[in-house]
Amino acid sequence: MSEISIKEVIQEKEWKDFIEKHRDANFLHSWYWGEFHKNLGKTIRRTGFYEGKKITGVMLSIVEDAKRGKYLTVPGGPIIDWKNSSLVKSFVRETKKIAILNDCAFVRVRPQLLSDDFSKKIFKDNGFINAPIHLHAELTSQLDITKPEDELLANMRKTTRYEIKKALSLGIEVTATKDLREIRGFYDLQIQTSKRQKFVPFSYEYLYEQFKVFAQNDTALLYKARMGKKLLAQAFVIFYGSEAVYHYGASTDEGRKYPGAYLIQWQAILEAKKRGMTRYNFWGVSPTDKEKHRFHGLSLFKRGFGGEDVEYLHAQDLILNYPKYLLNYAVETVRKFRRNL
Repeated sequence: MSEISIKEVIQEKEWKDFIEKHRDANFLHSWYWGEFHKNLGKTIRRTGFYEGKKITGVMLSIVEDAKRGKYLTVPGGPIIDWKNSSLVKSFVRETKKIAILNDCAFVRVRPQLLSDDFSKKIFKDNGFINAPIHLHAELTSQLDITKPEDELLANMRKTTRYEIKKALSLGIEVTATKDLREIRGFYDLQIQTSKRQKFVPFSYEYLYEQFKVFAQNDTALLYKARMGKKLLAQAFVIFYGSEAVYHYGASTDEGRKYPGAYLIQWQAILEAKKRGMTRYNFWGVSPTDKEKHRFHGLSLFKRGFGGEDVEYLHAQDLILNYPKYLLNYAVETVRKFRRNL
């Protein structure tokens, strides 16, 4: 096995060509996710791992400058052969190096690895510990959309199938757009939804910059369900690689009475099929045994479409500065308790 060399990837095509060959990669490790965070003013780095002249792995890292101190995140990555011990060691060394250069107290990684003994051992053997809180969705509901439409409908929960048909019979209209001006309305609706469901909303800038990067590259759509002049629900869906992801959603009080949200998801699934994608990712769901979880109802809605639960490895932390990390650990533990996560 040849020695692994490391250099920054500066060509978008090289990055995208590598990512597209890996079904396990999703939008969190896309070129666009890096651009989005760069537009927010964050320091990012795209690292390439090479054997000779051949690229064999990539890693997107982002410096988060929180009030409690800087830390480095690796979202949905790195994308490497985890059975290649030399690559794994190179990833750990390089991540630590980037974090130290940017004065980070710790590194937080949420890899595209299933949560099992194999993945847990990799990170434990390399000095990582379980993070006090998640980085991105870990328990997800994913639907195989390679099946015919009638089979997808047949595999749904009876109630879900009924609500889709009801939405069609009521004349509920679903539209999709890439118009950046529409994000203001989605942001406002998210604020309303967050008050009702008691979650911390994203800032307008965060949603706008994210949608701008993905929509301009034809990889995001903003869906809206209406019945007459009544707005019912909206959804921000990302189409990247082999999967579509229901990333964010919001609804009106009126939308709780009518099944607009169901029809949005069905239309997004059909769009993903049309784009040749193989799975639809409903993103985060709560554990089935936690009926008092604040997202239990939303999780029932997502699971009703017939997908299967896929659990990724819990976010892993590599500590570089223990005093600062302990402060961060305490803050996040309290936050997790207060938010009932």
